[in-house]
Amino acid sequence: MTTDHGLPLDTPVIAILRAPAATRFAEIAATLHEAGITAVEFTLNTPGALDALRDTSGFAHPVGAGTVLTALDATRAVDAGAAYLITPTVCPEVIAEGRRMGVPVICGAFTPTEIHSARAAGATMVKVFPASVGGSGYLKAIRGPLPGIPLVPTGGIGLADARAYLDAGATALGMGTPLVGDACTGGDLDALRERALAVRKALL
Repeated sequence: MTTDHGLPLDTPVIAILRAPAATRFAEIAATLHEAGITAVEFTLNTPGALDALRDTSGFAHPVGAGTVLTALDATRAVDAGAAYLITPTVCPEVIAEGRRMGVPVICGAFTPTEIHSARAAGATMVKVFPASVGGSGYLKAIRGPLPGIPLVPTGGIGLADARAYLDAGATALGMGTPLVGDACTGGDLDALRERALAVRKALL
């Protein structure tokens, strides 16, 4: 299922892959997809991330690129196969380049001013980062004056508190280690699949 925002969100989660090397990224993405986590972010500051994106070219669910900081990053990621772009901060040049290429951009922000500015600049969704600093209560407070902005809280969200963020108005959640665990560094993919299924069960 592709949402109005252009991301494949069968489950309202974006899995974040960050590691010393991207050698297992494609395999991990395939495992997550099989378990129903269909939005996956390959962080560009992981060595080999662009090659890993190319390795997913035949996937039914396209993969996105994260830690995109410049227009050049954006172009290279899309050329490698990224279907959406995610930034850690408000990066107007990435938003502009994404719009030029017709690719959704999830722009990182934290304060109400940053969140509004990111959306006004053309961000498809806004990643509220680091979400754990304010918790789900902060997200709920943001939704009051800014109800029309799709928010994706990210950073420090575990399975136990994931539901609270959705109840507070999140469109989706960015989840790294609590979901991915040690899979990027050789961990068991069956265990990854079980975590993904548990996340899906808790949120749907």
